[in-house]
Parts: sequence; C-alpha cells; structure tokens
Amino acid sequence: MNVITTDISDVKILEPKVFGDDRGFFLESFNKRLIAEKLGIQNDFVQDNHSHSAKGVLRGLHFQTKHIQGKLVRVVRGEVFDVAVDLRKSSPTFGKWIGVHLSAENKRMLWIPPGFAHGFLVLSDQADFLYKATDYYDPASENCLKWDDPTVGVNWPLNGALPSISSKDNLGKSFKDIPLFQ
Repeated sequence: MNVITTDISDVKILEPKVFGDDRGFFLESFNKRLIAEKLGIQNDFVQDNHSHSAKGVLRGLHFQTKHIQGKLVRVVRGEVFDVAVDLRKSSPTFGKWIGVHLSAENKRMLWIPPGFAHGFLVLSDQADFLYKATDYYDPASENCLKWDDPTVGVNWPLNGALPSISSKDNLGKSFKDIPLFQ
C-alpha cells in the first residue's frame, strides 16, 4: 500500500496494491495490521457505511461532537470529490480543507482522522461510497458545517450547477457557529 501525505498531514491518501489481468482485479481494501503500521491508527473500526447517490448530490459537511469518528473512505462505483475540513483548534491546519478525487477507477482511499468535518460531491452519474468509522453514529451529537461556508471556502467542482442537498444539510451552520475540537 502506498500512502500519500496531503497538504493536511494527518489526512492521508491510500493507494492499495491492485493485482489485475484481463479477468478483472483483486485488492485488499482493509488490513488492520497494515493500516496500523502505515498510518499509526490504533482505533478499531466499529461501523461500515454504504451511501448510494446520483450525480450532483452533495453530502456534508458532517461531524459528531461526541463519539468522534475517524473515517476510512472509498468509492466502489463512480467518482466523488471528497472533502475534509480540519476543526481542531490546536492544529496548524485549523479551518483548512483538502479535496481529493476518489473513484472506482483510481481505487484510492482517504483516511480522515477524528476532529474533521467530512463531505463529498458526486461527479459521476451514480456513486457508491463506502466508509469505515472508528466510532458509532450518534444522531444526538451530529453536526453539519454548511457546505458553502465562505470562511472555509471549499472549491467544489460544480461547474456552475447547484448541488442537490438534503433538507438536513441545508440547515448546516457557518464555521463561526459550529462546535470545534481541541
């Protein structure tokens, strides 16, 4: 597995070894020992999630204030623009964001540690998005940073179109109004 450091050093791109031939391919999408060795992640993943979305759907930017989740994300069909925003006040990259293209074709994964808001925009006709989480979903502590908050300034590849956003995500809060992490 190849690990690529991003502009936010705690967020990592993972490129699995892919073994392919004219019949298809094989890859190891998760290996606890290898993830611990390469990323230093000692947390257990306790929940797997699968999201299916159509082109133009934007989900996020989500985070929990209790049961804070780290996420290992990947796309098994289609393509997304995946975003992580650093909400850790003590971090040198506090308030910064990173965006990565994840697709079934490039087979990349992204590690987003606890303390980040996370979201994605579907770029293909459809996308199946899978992620492992280090803690359980807790609706009582769920929060949403508004996807288009000007303070954060995520440069979503919308090409002039407006994204399709859930009514819940449409109520996302501005960066100045969300709870933050130490």
